[in-house]
Parts: sequence; C-alpha cells; structure tokens
Amino acid sequence: MTQSVEVRTFTPAGNVMPLSKRLATLLHYRGLIYNLVLRELKARYKNSALGFLWSLLNPLAMMLVFTIVFGVLWPNDSIEKYPLFLLCGLLPWNFFSSSVMSGLNSVVNNANLVKKVYFPREALPIAAVLAQLVNFLLAFVVLFGVLIIFRSNFSPWLWLLPFVILIQTCFALGIALLLSAVNVFYRDTLMVMDVVILAWFFLTPVLYTVEFLPATVDVGPFALDVRRLLYIFNPMASFINMYRDLLYWGYRTDLDFFLRTAFTALAMLAIGYWFFNRYSGRFGEEV
Repeated sequence: MTQSVEVRTFTPAGNVMPLSKRLATLLHYRGLIYNLVLRELKARYKNSALGFLWSLLNPLAMMLVFTIVFGVLWPNDSIEKYPLFLLCGLLPWNFFSSSVMSGLNSVVNNANLVKKVYFPREALPIAAVLAQLVNFLLAFVVLFGVLIIFRSNFSPWLWLLPFVILIQTCFALGIALLLSAVNVFYRDTLMVMDVVILAWFFLTPVLYTVEFLPATVDVGPFALDVRRLLYIFNPMASFINMYRDLLYWGYRTDLDFFLRTAFTALAMLAIGYWFFNRYSGRFGEEV
C-alpha cells in the first residue's frame, strides 16, 4: 500500500483584495495591531524577574562579550572606542535579525487566530516587527550612556537618526512579510533562515570596519571592488554605515547613499507586502 505525499505549492488565493482597500482595512484594525504588540512584549518578558530591563542589559552584555573577545583577547588597535563602535553596529543588527525571525514565525505561531477570526493577516508580522522596534528604541538608552562614558560629541546630524530607523524598519518588515508567507507553505524556512542570518551577520561589518576587507579580489580577468559590492548587495552594511556615521563618527550621512538605501528598503517593503497580499487568502487552510 502506498502513501500519498502532499505537495504544497504557491497558488495565489482566488480573490486578492486591492492594495488600497487592504491598507484601509489595516488602518481600521490599528487597535488590534497595538494589542498584538503589547501581547508580544508581555510574552517576551513573562515570568522574568528583570522584565523590560533585559532590553537594556542584553545589548550591554553582548557588547561586553564581544569587547573582551575582539578588544582584549584578539585586539584590533585600529578601531578606537571599540565598545562604542561595536554597539553602533550590534543594536541595528539585533533589531533586524530579531524582526525577521519573529516576523517569519508570526503567522504560523498564531494559527488558531488565523483559522477562527477575520482580520488582516499582515497585522501579525507588522506587530512582531513593531515589538522588536520597541526593544530597539529602549536599547538606545544603553547606547547614549556609552556615548556619554566615552565623551563622544553628539553629532549635529543626529536628527537624521529617526529617518534611518524608519527606513530600516521598512526593510525588516518587507523581509518579514515575505518570509512569513513562505513559512506558511514551507516550514523549513525557519531552519534555512537560521543559517542565512548567521552567515549574513559575518558578511556585515558589525564587528569590523569595511576597511578590514580587501579592496579588490581578482576573479579570472576581473578585479572586483569588494567594498563597493558589499554596499550594493548587502543593505544591512549600508544601514550600519549610516548609524556609525551619525553616532560614532559624527558625520552627516551622504544624501545619495541615504536615498539609495531608502529606495532599496521601500522596494523590499513593496515586494514583501505584494507577495503577502497575494497568498494570505490561503493561510487559513495551510496553517
């Protein structure tokens, strides 16, 4: 007797709601998103003695560990104020990776809600990313404390920081929307992304400067500009560069660089939302 194997395929739902109507519906359910964010935050710190203080202690602990490894055991004298340098890259990276991974699981982890209640399904990954944004903003208390300890001058361009945070949130949300839809059909997505995120971390200048990389690499007859390619194909490298410009170096981020990164983030958000909207009608039968 042979057993049949179910093969899941990407087939869009029959009736896909127009984007304008979908956004209007999402706005109508903003109260639900708020409650989902609160639930996410409460669940994260449930039965924790320190509660929300972990939002401050976790980045501080990670900074200390990496500082000991790369500042003491394996020192790099070319980077001044290494704890500050590290934190300016580590916080944005943690926000991105936690947003992607929590957003990826958001639909599957709320299967009962998806099956029984009508609401715009994108509220789930949006709430997951916004909850991580709250933790990210709380962690800035630690960052500004370290800025004061190292007596760094606050950049006059610090007012650009909210715009950098906004476009990074759009980028993370776009990926979360895309992957949360894929994960409904293929549960291996989580395991694959665990490996991808780890590799992505080391390919992003969080622990090191871009100058640590070789300027060019010869591939056959071609000499590839490694540093330029890093910024082209790795948007997180661009984001971390902008955070360090404003918080570590005290520079104004180049406008062209900012606009190119913003365009990439908005394009990712549009692609992710389109993909999610196209397949969300089948979530109820797949989860």
